[in-house]
Amino acid sequence: MLLASQLKVLSQPVQYITGRVNDANGAPVEFATVTLHRAVDSLVVKSEYTGQQGDFRIAAVPQGNYFVQVSMVGYERYTSAPVVVPASTAQESGIAGVVTLPVISLVSSVSTNLKEVTVQTRKQLFERESDRIIVNIEGSPLAAGATSLEVLARSPGITIDQNDNISMRGRQGVLVLLDGKLIPMTGTELGNMLRSMPAEQLEKIELITNPPAKYEAAGSAGIISIKTKKDTRLGTNGSVNLSYGRGQFGRFTSGVTLNNRQKKINLFGSYNYTNRSGFSILDLHRDFYINSSLVGSSKQYNYQEMPMQSHTFRGGIDYTITKSTLLGLTVSGLANDIDVNGTNDTRTFNAQGSPEAIYSSDNVRAFTSPNMAVNMNLKQTVGKGGELTSDLDYARYSSKRLQNLTTRFSLGGPASPLVLQGDQTGLLTIKSFKADYTKSLPKQTRLEAGAKLSWVHSDNDVLFTNIVEGRTLIDSGKTNHFIYDENIIAGYINLNRKFKKTTLQLGLRGEQTNTTGLQAIGEEGFDRHYFQFFPSASFKHSLTDKHELSMSMSRRIDRPSYNQLNPFRSYIDATTYGAGNPSLLPQLSYNMEAAYTFRQKYTASFSYNVTSKPMISVVQPAPDGDRLVVSTFRNLTRQDYYGITLTAPVEPAKWWRMYNNVVGYYNVFIGDLAGTSLNAGLPAFSLSSNSTFTLGKGWSADLNATYQSRELYGFLRVRPLGQLTGGFQKNMLGKKGTLRINFTDIFYTNRVRATSTYSNYVERFNQRQDSRVGTVSFIYRFGRETVPPSRRNQGGAEEEKRRAS
Repeated sequence: MLLASQLKVLSQPVQYITGRVNDANGAPVEFATVTLHRAVDSLVVKSEYTGQQGDFRIAAVPQGNYFVQVSMVGYERYTSAPVVVPASTAQESGIAGVVTLPVISLVSSVSTNLKEVTVQTRKQLFERESDRIIVNIEGSPLAAGATSLEVLARSPGITIDQNDNISMRGRQGVLVLLDGKLIPMTGTELGNMLRSMPAEQLEKIELITNPPAKYEAAGSAGIISIKTKKDTRLGTNGSVNLSYGRGQFGRFTSGVTLNNRQKKINLFGSYNYTNRSGFSILDLHRDFYINSSLVGSSKQYNYQEMPMQSHTFRGGIDYTITKSTLLGLTVSGLANDIDVNGTNDTRTFNAQGSPEAIYSSDNVRAFTSPNMAVNMNLKQTVGKGGELTSDLDYARYSSKRLQNLTTRFSLGGPASPLVLQGDQTGLLTIKSFKADYTKSLPKQTRLEAGAKLSWVHSDNDVLFTNIVEGRTLIDSGKTNHFIYDENIIAGYINLNRKFKKTTLQLGLRGEQTNTTGLQAIGEEGFDRHYFQFFPSASFKHSLTDKHELSMSMSRRIDRPSYNQLNPFRSYIDATTYGAGNPSLLPQLSYNMEAAYTFRQKYTASFSYNVTSKPMISVVQPAPDGDRLVVSTFRNLTRQDYYGITLTAPVEPAKWWRMYNNVVGYYNVFIGDLAGTSLNAGLPAFSLSSNSTFTLGKGWSADLNATYQSRELYGFLRVRPLGQLTGGFQKNMLGKKGTLRINFTDIFYTNRVRATSTYSNYVERFNQRQDSRVGTVSFIYRFGRETVPPSRRNQGGAEEEKRRAS
């Protein structure tokens, strides 16, 4: 145990606490978690990870009394003696003071049983940092049997609509990363991938509102960074997990992770299997108008069962060539097999309300997607304080969609059934190269610079046929072949300077985009070339040890995903289909945010964003006429967003911790679509509250409540919705096993009810899913307990993979 007399408390202004962490044999421990706690209440003020040499630095520490804790899997938690940070006053030299702790030696949790009583802290499910909210999934009962999508939907400020479009603080256009690599999908495809990933595999989710220039320029609403658990122990180690949940249908998930680390070689791998099913009920009422006069209406009832099987795997090797050079190779894959069995009942009426047609449809769809990605990476220490990393990526995403829509009329249609069959195949390949350089400069300045090249090729072919009275005829109006190519050349530079109480960051990113698209039938296409600059800046200043101000600004772009550009149709029922829009343009936004933090605990922030050509999802009459409706994407003229976020963690009792978050916002959309002019906004807010209970004897519990008020998004007006979720957890088998019980959407209130309004068309819908589920899960960890950790690379084909489908 470190003695107070051993600490070096300097008389000059202290702004940094530094140190080094070794194991019992003197080897450096990388990626150990170092947390700085306030002595008065044990609140976590700042946290860092140790570097490759076991070193750490906690920056911009305000005046106060603290203690330092170091934690790592396989070691006893280390707690320092009190650390006193005096008032920070300027010196003529302008050099910040440093407290250097003696070398910290971690003790294996197997070989030593400490008798001293140390200050104990519990990691909260939600934590707030200056530029992000962290959702700590690992160890929470709410993760029991849940999918990554379900846990994300309960996170502060996050909403997910009926088409799996993700919004952060009321805005769409979110970048989603998995272990630093952008997930290669959007919308329904992204939703299906996150459904196939058990939440037990996650460590945490970070919600980043205004990222700097080193990140991709995409993501006008911010970045969601999902990080998986990583077994960092020496030798061969791993874990297995099983869970079963039951709503109306069953949900089974299982997985295994393995890791073997030797002195220079680290081998790692994981595999997960999911077999789950659910339902979706969609009630629709549609009114059609001409010159403001009602000409007809329809009522529809859609029911779908959606069994899904998925296999995900990831494996690789890290090889330490020299002390300054590390080479890595990672292979990952995802295979989804989704079947949709749907029925539809429709009644159409004339202007007087008399029935015109009555029909029912059977819709059988099958979707398979065997996908694979390979990443090779190199990390090289260059000179003193310099580091160069490079990534070479190749990814191949193939898909096959089969559809059979059979419609039978009992009134107002042909006597024989109408059969529409679709066969779509797609292939997407992504190649990219990325290099990043980091250099520490004098006067607490850090330089970051990098470049990236990417090439994308998308080839989609679809054949539609109609079966009429036993004859199969090609439907030339729906059959097509769409080819898309994209090349992006990007470079960035970023400077970060730390002063005595202030941190300043300035960055500039430039991207040249070249795209071509062609529909083989009709020879319709586009050829676009454009260059854009994306500046970013942030400023953080500590007024006192209790008050902190921060501001940030960035310009960002959201390019259409490859599926959003693909014009091919996917039929939901006989009168409704989804399709992309080859004419869709990128949206550009300016984002500004100012935040105030009190006692490193309570935060209030104000944000403003203006977006030109915002891309929104719309449902409107199709160009085919005959009361067909298409779900697609369109550009509006402008979107203005005003938001206020309040964060308040409280502790009503020693055994009860609560994290509360409220986001109030006002969205204004301007544009013209389907003969309708739009210039409207509506105040809205979202609430989330999570309580963590320590029950004793290895038991703990969580209770999560979310609420989304009514809101207006483009032409869509959504009614309020929310849910209550709770869970229990029990540690057993010497803390190697964990049993969890979880109940989601207890009162079955998480349903979407909305109205889409145009001058010639109004649609009201009510959608319910199999969201009320009880789940039991068990995870068991095995292996040795000594730890130099493994490394996981982030890769370079990030933005392209997010937009792939």
